[in-house]
Amino acid sequence: MTMVGTPPPLPVRDRAAAADRTAGALSPMLRRLAEEQATGVLVREHGTLYLARGRVVHAESPLAPGLGVLLTAHGTLAAAAWQRAAERAGGTADAARLLLDAGVLPAGALELCHLDALYDAGYFALTPSSTPGRFRYDVAPRVGPLPSVPVVALERETLRRRLLLHRLWPDPAADSAPLIRADPASGAQVTSRRRAVLDRVDGVRTALEIARDLGRQAFHTLVDVRRLAAAGLVRAAPGARGLPPVPPIPPAPAAPPLTVTDPDIALLKRLRDALEAL
Repeated sequence: MTMVGTPPPLPVRDRAAAADRTAGALSPMLRRLAEEQATGVLVREHGTLYLARGRVVHAESPLAPGLGVLLTAHGTLAAAAWQRAAERAGGTADAARLLLDAGVLPAGALELCHLDALYDAGYFALTPSSTPGRFRYDVAPRVGPLPSVPVVALERETLRRRLLLHRLWPDPAADSAPLIRADPASGAQVTSRRRAVLDRVDGVRTALEIARDLGRQAFHTLVDVRRLAAAGLVRAAPGARGLPPVPPIPPAPAAPPLTVTDPDIALLKRLRDALEAL
């Protein structure tokens, strides 16, 4: 992990203790930055994490639809309103603040979509990387009105998602490669949600492109694609190459469940579980 700028020394003096605290972490550097309560931007190969006082306040990935897509795809917010706010603001948090101040977006809807986008992009940002990441310290972040999450919560949710995909269908080839119909004549019944995905399988588009087209979270579209693959309805196009596969997840020591006190976050988790159960 390459550090950019002139960061203060990390407050870890005992290397053995530091290694013990980061054991099992998806990103040991990210865990150490959380302990340090660092503020800045961590740029990784497949995404970017924004930290404020050691918590993740925003995440972006070219592989996941952003907050603007999730807000505008299904009528929560007019696309023109988001475009105007994005043009006036210096970033996602500032655009969200403008929309809240203007009264055109309910705070609850914004927070839920923000958390959806954060966990979605964070999943890809924490994908195993072939290049070192870079962290840029920032002493004056723009946190904005959006909720933040602990690093350990993002890592735990990312691991949960990896395990879910593996249980649904262990072959990750269809996650990022162009998709084709495995059996175009099949009369298998699928839910309307997965039918929308299947109807866009054309040998060119990937699952992530289909997610953007539908205005859905990329991860939930991967869940649909893995289920379609398990049913023998789709597969990766021959010879296609996508992202490198995620290595097997070693057993992790049991951890106490996170205590959720925010009713909006609790609602989000219930909605997430319901979507994944479809």
